[in-house]
Amino acid sequence: METPRQKKIASIIQKDMVEVLQRAATDGGLKGVLISVTKVYVTADLSIAKVYLSIFPNAKASELLAGIKSNEPLIKHEIAQRTKNQMRRMPNLNFYLDDSLEYIDNIEKSLKGVDNPIENPDLLDKRKKS
Repeated sequence: METPRQKKIASIIQKDMVEVLQRAATDGGLKGVLISVTKVYVTADLSIAKVYLSIFPNAKASELLAGIKSNEPLIKHEIAQRTKNQMRRMPNLNFYLDDSLEYIDNIEKSLKGVDNPIENPDLLDKRKKS
């Protein structure tokens, strides 16, 4: 259960993170790449922020995520400068790839296409009965 303080800090980080990452992408010459911050979770002690990113196109997602992780100290510093009047301590940032949109897309393709597990139950893994 998130406290109101955790939610407030998460929303502050999310808002500033979007601006920092989009500016970094345009300054870095990445054309046609969309980076969105889907969710930020802050731990109860406010020491760690888990930042979930959705990157389009998916082909570049893991490469960009590695670049973002390697620049974590710079990103943390930039956000700390932006939020210095709102937060005393900046939590450590952990970046994760949010693949929920891709997961939903795969489910829709399965339901519309030939790989429909409802019409062809043999596609589903056989459950082990113990």
